[in-house]
Amino acid sequence: MTKPTKYVYAFAEGGREMAGLLGGKGAGLAEMTRIGLPVPPGFTVSTEACKVYLTTGQEPPELGVEAAQALAGLESAMGRTLGAPDDPLLVSVRSGARFSMPGMMDTILDIGLNDESVTGLAKASGQERFAWDSYRRLIQMFGHTVLGVDGELFEQAIAAHKARRAVADDHLLDTAELVLLTEEFKAIIRQETGEDFPQEPADQLARAIRAVFDSWNTERARVYRHREHIPEDLGTAVNVQAMVFGNLGADSGTGVAFTRDPATGEQGVYGDYLPDAQGEDVVAGVRDALPLSELRTLDPRAYAELGDHLRTLENHYRDLCDVEFTVERGKLWVLQTRVGKRTAEAAFRIAHDLREEHTITADEALIRVNGAELTRLMFPRFDARSIDQPLAHGVPASPGAAVGAVVFDSAEALRRAGTGEQVILVRRETTPDDLPGMIAAQAVLTSRGGKTSHAAVVARGMGKVCVCGAEELAVDTVARQFTAPSGAVVREGDVVSVDGTSGTVHLGALPLTASDVGRALETGTATDTLTGAVLGTLAHADSVRRLEVRANADTPEDAVRARALGAQGIGLCRTEHMFLGERRELVEAMILARDDVERERALDALLPLQRADFTAILEAMDGLPVTIRLIDPPLHEFLPDRTELAVRLARTAHPDPHDSELLAAVERMHEQNPMLGLRGVRLGLAVPGLMAMQVRAVGEAVAQRLRDGGAPRAEIMIPLVGTVEELRLARAEAELVLGEVGSETGLSVDCPIGTMIELPRAALTAGRIAEAADFFSFGTNDLTQTTWGLSRDDAEASFFPLYIDKGVFPVSPFETIDQEGVGRLVELGVQAGRAVNPRLETGVCGEHGGDPDSIHFFHRVGLDYVSCSPFRIPAARLEAGRAALTETTGTSDTR
Repeated sequence: MTKPTKYVYAFAEGGREMAGLLGGKGAGLAEMTRIGLPVPPGFTVSTEACKVYLTTGQEPPELGVEAAQALAGLESAMGRTLGAPDDPLLVSVRSGARFSMPGMMDTILDIGLNDESVTGLAKASGQERFAWDSYRRLIQMFGHTVLGVDGELFEQAIAAHKARRAVADDHLLDTAELVLLTEEFKAIIRQETGEDFPQEPADQLARAIRAVFDSWNTERARVYRHREHIPEDLGTAVNVQAMVFGNLGADSGTGVAFTRDPATGEQGVYGDYLPDAQGEDVVAGVRDALPLSELRTLDPRAYAELGDHLRTLENHYRDLCDVEFTVERGKLWVLQTRVGKRTAEAAFRIAHDLREEHTITADEALIRVNGAELTRLMFPRFDARSIDQPLAHGVPASPGAAVGAVVFDSAEALRRAGTGEQVILVRRETTPDDLPGMIAAQAVLTSRGGKTSHAAVVARGMGKVCVCGAEELAVDTVARQFTAPSGAVVREGDVVSVDGTSGTVHLGALPLTASDVGRALETGTATDTLTGAVLGTLAHADSVRRLEVRANADTPEDAVRARALGAQGIGLCRTEHMFLGERRELVEAMILARDDVERERALDALLPLQRADFTAILEAMDGLPVTIRLIDPPLHEFLPDRTELAVRLARTAHPDPHDSELLAAVERMHEQNPMLGLRGVRLGLAVPGLMAMQVRAVGEAVAQRLRDGGAPRAEIMIPLVGTVEELRLARAEAELVLGEVGSETGLSVDCPIGTMIELPRAALTAGRIAEAADFFSFGTNDLTQTTWGLSRDDAEASFFPLYIDKGVFPVSPFETIDQEGVGRLVELGVQAGRAVNPRLETGVCGEHGGDPDSIHFFHRVGLDYVSCSPFRIPAARLEAGRAALTETTGTSDTR
């Protein structure tokens, strides 16, 4: 893109297609201005200006002039001058990044007020209390956001004044108290910073814009971006907008509205309204808002006009819209719109309904949901038969079920979650500083706020269970407890259950039951609107996707479940999992064998067990491919722990000879780095008869299924191949055994033979290896370890959190494929292999096969299938369909 020639845009100059430059909020303001909605005028400082500031530490030289020109235009449009002594124009300064980051960056309202203009505002509005309330708000916001004063100092001053007047809420303080409070706030700033609150309106504006730029790099903003995988270099736009006031009396107010319910997706107007208040009061949840429907009684004309605007916006954006508005003395103003955040349930219902209404196409409906949302819908819920009398009721802000220990701040949530404990974060209301604790918690519970409070919006965006506005609870964060209406006291560490669907809180751990969506996916039968929407969306994904989706399954039970969930075969059956439990003794016997006769006896005992396993799995997947990987881990994993065995022998006066033999075997097989030692194909070639036994079990299982009238499609996968010579040797032995089985049974036992590509050398020499392979399956778990030169378990337990925090990794390479490194090896392997063998089948069987971002990459590089754990199959099917649409149409989810 060509570098913009300017940094400041009036709202009338932009549109929603400029979201990258104007940020999401600025693009929304511009779009609403373009279509004629009542938007207070203003201008946007672009993300490009922020990038320059973040890079150089200075605003672009042109910014000052452009901002002054834009301000002059705003003053002309409003007929008032910023901070004028008689009738001042006041402006808000708000952040607005490309992607919504609710509450993560800063806002300053009422810029332009000073010791003179506050008097002018009082005269012009006819309300002295309103003017002083606005002034103290400005000083409080400016002091905290721009000057870095501890916000708690202001809150303590407010609390003291409320206590003196014996009132519970800020809006009950009278004018005299607000005048005193304003002076106290200025004194706090002077004491904490050594400077006075700035009186020059232009200085206030310039410093506020700079503070919003700085807020891009606050800790909470960085944490949120890491959580949401938002790039660090986007920067934020800054929106400067003429103030309109909802705190001018009973005929004024502020609210947030949704064109559909963001929690359930149901049609209708939803939201909150707070009379005689500013917008920050609704978001912060410091006062309990009214349901938006109350506005119909309070101001029927404004309610009807708002309804018209909401319909206009939903039709224009063709999606759920989240709208902030203010009523100023009966006049409605629309302050912001965006495509609203929604729960997973709402995402599927809204997409389905808009498709049924012919507002969007089936392809667009599929693009608007994703695999992560589908996975959340498969989570359990509380068993309705076990739900007792709740401790309290609140607003069901984000559905789902969660059980955990109560904690009252982020630090404790992080500490307990770090030990593996599940926690529920309980607050009066949340602020952006609570984000780390919200991420760590299973659910968020607040005693204040509604569906549009900070807690609700952020929890919905993260897919967290959330109940807000549980007013019946007396939350005491100092004593670290809350009290229910019954008098029951719940202390930190006590376990509660939170139902985000019904909005209830229960003492103790309620039992969970499978979700309706999970059952519907397994049975293929819809039971309500939501399950119908999910099944319909998945059916469309299946109709457009190119990638097959297979399962990683090692037992007949897993195979049956995977097929019910839509698996098109098994991409990885790990045979080593069949050697555990009671069978471990047979493996020990094979390892301890003193000669070929003893080894063959042990292998002969394992053969019928392996054959029975394979027969049952092939039956469950009849007619579909089943890729069976020969034993991969080193044999020492099937032996007792070296230290424990040595201690046991040392403590026994008359040691068991068998234990002595085991210890000798363990010592003999000990390796400094066993995962890079005698395992995979090396083990099969080094241990006589082991590979032959497994291949024979596969061949005989195929023959058994053929005799039973089945259609077995077994494939044999050789693991950890690094050179074509290894594969040729292994293939020759496998083909010999399969030929013997065919001769013995009189049946054609035809099993494709391929390899797992999990070493960089295998990927780099894939052209040679393809000469001896019928298929490649990329084992991206080990390929990631060997490419990065690290152990996943060790790294994730030590330095990975630091690396992610410092931005070395945007996300763990074991969670999402490292496209530049590991992904490049996959791409080279596919290209080189198919250049030699055009019919070469390629897939991936590491857990990356179920990761949404990775699936899109695997689609682009031309793999034939992905394979993942059974639970992830529905999400993988969905993402494979989305990947196909993204490639053919270039569309993407804009939320």
